[in-house]
Amino acid sequence: QVQLVESGGGLVQPGGSLRLSCAASGINFSIYAMGWSRQAPGKQRELVAGIDSGGNANYADSVKGRFSISRDNAKNTVYLQMNSLKPEDTAVYYCSAAFGTMRNGPRYWGQGTQVTVSS
Repeated sequence: QVQLVESGGGLVQPGGSLRLSCAASGINFSIYAMGWSRQAPGKQRELVAGIDSGGNANYADSVKGRFSISRDNAKNTVYLQMNSLKPEDTAVYYCSAAFGTMRNGPRYWGQGTQVTVSS
């Protein structure tokens, strides 16, 4: 079966950094666009970063310049490096996979990992 398993979340102080990982199985990872979305309580889910099969990345304005998405096709893993974290980054972060392009919408989702930015 298809599985996307996130890890790396936790509690961090404002200004700190975290790296999230998402290990994929059950898909031909290299042909999928991968993304990271987040959802805070009472808010809509927001796509914060995406990367296509060619390694082209895009970011939401809210995280641009602070977050970096990357992928390692040999490991079937996508990463989200989060720097200069702010309290408003607090959310459950979800890994997702889309066929071809994320413009078509994700087909698969991970279970999420909690990121809390607080002093």
